[in-house]
Amino acid sequence: MDETSDMSDDTGHVLAEVGPRLRRIRKERGATLAGLSATTGISVSTLSRLESGLRKPSLELLLPIARAHRVALDELVGAPAVGDPRVRAKPIVRHGRTYLPLTRQPGGLQAFKVILPVLGEEPEPRTHEGYEWVYVLSGRLRLVLGEHDVVLGAGEAAEFDTRVPHWFGAVGEGPAEFLSLFGPQGERMHVRARPTRSKGARS
Repeated sequence: MDETSDMSDDTGHVLAEVGPRLRRIRKERGATLAGLSATTGISVSTLSRLESGLRKPSLELLLPIARAHRVALDELVGAPAVGDPRVRAKPIVRHGRTYLPLTRQPGGLQAFKVILPVLGEEPEPRTHEGYEWVYVLSGRLRLVLGEHDVVLGAGEAAEFDTRVPHWFGAVGEGPAEFLSLFGPQGERMHVRARPTRSKGARS
């Protein structure tokens, strides 16, 4: 078979997969076509045609969409990860919540990126063995922990024993995205900060 023909077939297959991938990523983030249109400046009809495969994807269209979803451009087009050290685990969707594993090995310390859409559900605190540390990337995350009921914003973190009844939920106008580090009972997470120089230290 002609090599040029093979390359053309591969390109066609990649482009055909872009639309379904755009729709999946948008829904994982709890975004609507209207909301994405307002963020990117791309019309709803164009976005709809992209997702249905009726509009050919272009760099001009994909770049603002990638920025809006906070994903790498190659994640939108499904570029093969040849020799790529990055973790590309498949997202896990449960009850409208999306979990993206960031660690490869089972057991021990586990890391996830979690995306919670605004569902308006009532808190249902649960308990289990372990210790968890969370860091909010964007949006507003409600944490019900025992007798505490707090809302964390971007840049805020919390850590707690998961044997205490706890529950997470997104509040506000958009989804909450956060990092979660989870370890076995008694394994605490430690964030090391650069030591502050004393006043007498030389600059």
